[in-house]
Amino acid sequence: MRSKCRPGFHSGPGASSGSIRHPSMSYAPSVLEGRPRTARQFFSSPSGLFAVLMGTWWLLLAIFHAFPQLDLWTADAFFIEAACGSPPGAVRICGSFPYGTQAAFIALRRILFYLPAVAALCLLYLLIANLQHHGATYCRRKTRDCSVALTAFLLGPLFLVNMILKEVSDRPRPHQTDLFGGGNVFMPAGDFRGACDGNCSFISGEAAGAGWLACLIVLLPKPLRPALGPPLIAISLISPALRASFGGHYLSDVTLGWLSSLVVYAGVAACFEMSQPRRKLNPQTNL
Repeated sequence: MRSKCRPGFHSGPGASSGSIRHPSMSYAPSVLEGRPRTARQFFSSPSGLFAVLMGTWWLLLAIFHAFPQLDLWTADAFFIEAACGSPPGAVRICGSFPYGTQAAFIALRRILFYLPAVAALCLLYLLIANLQHHGATYCRRKTRDCSVALTAFLLGPLFLVNMILKEVSDRPRPHQTDLFGGGNVFMPAGDFRGACDGNCSFISGEAAGAGWLACLIVLLPKPLRPALGPPLIAISLISPALRASFGGHYLSDVTLGWLSSLVVYAGVAACFEMSQPRRKLNPQTNL
């Protein structure tokens, strides 16, 4: 997960006019010649990807809010109803989510829980190590790519999801609702009138961290992406699946949580791209 800089490529402040250009450097004719970008160029850029992903996120939220049965059907598929010990005549649903009690799945969840943090620490190490270099050995593209990834990790899973949405959404988790053995009323996705006091169901922080892991595909060398990309995506989907099967989140929570990191990553990459002088010969963000 690192960006390569060809030996002899001067990307630092002391680069000369005869420096070797990095093979991945691309300068859109629209930028250098003043022509507007085509639709294809726009939607293949970080700004275009951000617009598409953001629109997709809000569209999915609207669908889950309009059709809450999607969440209920998915949660019910993992819920096993059991007899209640309440007095006769009491209206109550009892049961559990059995996957959440199996040791193998619990251990797997713990591993995947810390995996994004470990990956972020590795990127931080690569960034600090690269900043120790100067002149010909300094890789500006690596600095930018690591900075984009780390900024997206801080703004997405940590700040937006865990510190804001999960604290203000007030949506009870499946196992906390009266439909699945809890005591709170079910609330559809996007409805912030629930009885949860903190660390709520909307949206999934672990799914957001897993989505951020999937974004790291763009840091892989392009020849390795077809081989390593699918396994990385598969690993990133295990955590959301476990959270839904444990009764910790609804389908909408894990779907929107996973996708939120893609939105944030593309948005951060777009900001980094726009912050670069348009005519300065700098490599673009690796997205």
